[in-house]
Order: sequence, then C-alpha cells, then structure tokens
Amino acid sequence: MMTDDEYMKCRIEEQILWYSARASKNKKKYYMCNTTIIVVSALITSMSGFDFFPTAKNLILGLMGALIAIVTGLSSLYKFQEKWTEYRTTAESMLQEKFYYATLTGPYDKQEEPLKVLVSRVENLISKENSTWKQFNSQDRKPEAPALAPPKD
Repeated sequence: MMTDDEYMKCRIEEQILWYSARASKNKKKYYMCNTTIIVVSALITSMSGFDFFPTAKNLILGLMGALIAIVTGLSSLYKFQEKWTEYRTTAESMLQEKFYYATLTGPYDKQEEPLKVLVSRVENLISKENSTWKQFNSQDRKPEAPALAPPKD
C-alpha cells in the first residue's frame, strides 16, 4: 500500500511538474506564432509603401504572406493556446488538491480517509485531461462529412 507521502511525490508532484512544463512549452509556442504573425503583418504593410525593385518586392511580400498563412495554420493545427490553458488548469487544480489535502480543508475536511478522497480526485483530474487530449487529437483526424447538395427544384 502506498503512503500519502509516496503518492504526493510519485504521482502528484511529478504530474504537476509535467503539466506545468507542457503548459510553459505550449505558451511559448503560442506567443512565438502570434508574435511572428504580428511582426510579419506589420512588415508587409510598411514594405508595400516603399518603391524598390518591383519584382523583388512582390516576391518578398508574397513569401511573407505565405509565412503568415503557414504560421497561422500550424498554430491552429497544433492548438497551442488550448493545450497551454488545459495543461495549466490541470496543474493548478492538482496543486489546489495538494494544499487542500495538506491542510485537511475543502473536500478533505472531516473525512475518515482523506487519502482515498485525494487519490480519487487527482486521478479524475488526470483522466479528464487525458480525455480532453484524446478529443483534441481525434478532432484533427476526423474527415469532414461531405456537404449535401441542396435539392433541385
């Protein structure tokens, strides 16, 4: 049987660190994508007013527009913002459970077996996060149903 200290160290603290690291990584990617989009968009606007080699200018502006489309698509595909907020929410919820348990407050107040309540609540958080992750990934791979043609009169 696992003690409460073992569960805290082997499960809760490890999971908090894992979710926090993933949240930070996705936050950085989200900001990097959006910063790129903002900067390149501003550059396109400012460059369009300059008169220099028209062929080179058009090529550069076209490449910059393509870069915006690529970065926007990748950000949407990989869902950096959604993952960031989900991972951060899970980490903070687990941290909250840890403190409630340590102080025997909230859902642990007056419980005969608070460790069982803790394990149940933490495992539910992890299970919910796993389900959300699975849902995000399955949505990316589902082909869209073909649109039905309107009936002809």
